[in-house]
Amino acid sequence: MIYLDNAATSFPKPESVGPAMLDYLTNVGASPGRSGHQLAAASGRILFQTRKALTRLFNLSDPGRIIFSENATAALNLALFGLLKPKDRVLVSSLEHNAVMRPLRYLEERHQITIDILPATATSHYDLKLMEQWCEKRKYRLAVINHASNVIGSRAPLEKMLPLLKSHNIISIIDGAQSAGAANIDLEALDPDIFCFTGHKSLFGPPGTGGLYLKAGIEPEPLHYGGTGSRSETEYQPEFLPDRYESGTPNTAGLAGLKAGLEFIAKTGLQNIIAQEKELAENLRSSLRQIPNLTLHEPRPEDEKQPVISFNITGLNCSDIGSRLDREFNIMSRVGLHCAPRAHQNIGTFPQGTVRLSPGYFNHPKEITETARAIAIIAGGYRD
Repeated sequence: MIYLDNAATSFPKPESVGPAMLDYLTNVGASPGRSGHQLAAASGRILFQTRKALTRLFNLSDPGRIIFSENATAALNLALFGLLKPKDRVLVSSLEHNAVMRPLRYLEERHQITIDILPATATSHYDLKLMEQWCEKRKYRLAVINHASNVIGSRAPLEKMLPLLKSHNIISIIDGAQSAGAANIDLEALDPDIFCFTGHKSLFGPPGTGGLYLKAGIEPEPLHYGGTGSRSETEYQPEFLPDRYESGTPNTAGLAGLKAGLEFIAKTGLQNIIAQEKELAENLRSSLRQIPNLTLHEPRPEDEKQPVISFNITGLNCSDIGSRLDREFNIMSRVGLHCAPRAHQNIGTFPQGTVRLSPGYFNHPKEITETARAIAIIAGGYRD
């Protein structure tokens, strides 16, 4: 089997992830912060050590500002529902995932917020000049930026966009679902207000893990209220972090797995992981460019990019291509709109979508060669 759907969920996981989860379930099992015994303390250490590992990865200093959630979608919901008020105005990029657009459309209908979407073309997705003009003329409460597209892999120039937002007192929310663990992210230097991430993609954790970083002074209203294991003498929600946003028993087994994934990144070296994934992706792009009747949807050469590759073959439905890759060649891809319809509108592939391939660290060069050969056969352009 050749697994090239890492942009959805990374697979396989590092060998340490499953045993770490099993160790918690077998040898710890207790709820963190709910009791004073040694197993509860051991459970609490898992959460703290996972926060510490995330602060090291993202170059932060305060683990308490890392809030755990089920995934990036839950983190984005907390940020958007917790900060936006009726009549607010929001700026978003044209590459946003439905994890952003669906909450915003709901708020647009219910609370009459205004959503401004930066226009884009098939080759350029970040018009910084227009963005500056809009920020000068319109009063935005916040802006949401997709750090890395899950459709074509282009990466937003945050180092240029975030100072612009800050100069106009606009709260910045970064969707880092695709970039966390797959790019160098220095949150101390970038200084966003909120950075949302998921654990099950390039952080090598299990599904059901993720969270967000909250900059000091940014305080969305919690979406959930309840027991935190702290301040149990009061019926009011604690105000301190992370407890304010972490009601209920956490997914400690999942976070034990995420901790193992983060330790794998630290041991392997983020730069080594990035370099290997980049080489695999560039080799695949290069091979696909040689196939007749195939359209490769790429960022501009000067743009930073993720190992995410989308293509179409003239005259063939992308669902049929994905099915043949799976059935005939045992190659796992993802087809369709990838929960990002506006990105597909930009590149002219709406409503049919594309075939998406996303290599990961555990893929091998031979698998890339075999995948290109299979696609060439499907496209009718294979030459032995």
